[in-house]
Amino acid sequence: MTDNTVSKLSRRAFVAAAAATVGARAVAQTENSTEIESEVSQTIRRNISSFRSLDWQPYFSDLRNGACLVDTQSRALHYWSEDQSIYKLYPTSVPLTEDLTRRGRTEVIRKVVGPEWRPTPSMLERNPEWPSYIGPGPENPLGTHALYLSWQYYRIHGTHDTRKIGRRSSNGCIGLYNEHIAELFSLTKVGTQVLLI
Repeated sequence: MTDNTVSKLSRRAFVAAAAATVGARAVAQTENSTEIESEVSQTIRRNISSFRSLDWQPYFSDLRNGACLVDTQSRALHYWSEDQSIYKLYPTSVPLTEDLTRRGRTEVIRKVVGPEWRPTPSMLERNPEWPSYIGPGPENPLGTHALYLSWQYYRIHGTHDTRKIGRRSSNGCIGLYNEHIAELFSLTKVGTQVLLI
């Protein structure tokens, strides 16, 4: 064998060993996960979002007060400002199942920094061990900011559990990374149009 052949084999062996090590760490993390992490991992096989830019015209007749389009299939939220100078695209979490998913037109009716969380009656029925109230802070499932929609119990909000983004992992709401909801919060206003498809 030549020195060049040995060098190529050594690089291949190194790459293969590195890939095996990374894979082993990922498996170890899954095996040592907490109960909640295990539930997310068992329910969700893929963590994906589609980052494809869209035009607003097929979805809205105008951009009065700005507009948010939430695509539950691609797990992405698109935002357009009223004057069309700002376009943002964010990965999201979406509802776990079709029966928890609501589609159609709504709007932002309230904006809250440091939201409180109370599970809905149907959430408590499905999960009686859940607390009936969690105040603002790192344990709050609504993260740092929440946009309340005209549909009762539905929100676009942040999350402290970043594993949920890109997944079917919510009980009906649309979740964003905390830094993304903070940005969206600053761009939207009461009256911003929202369409879930």
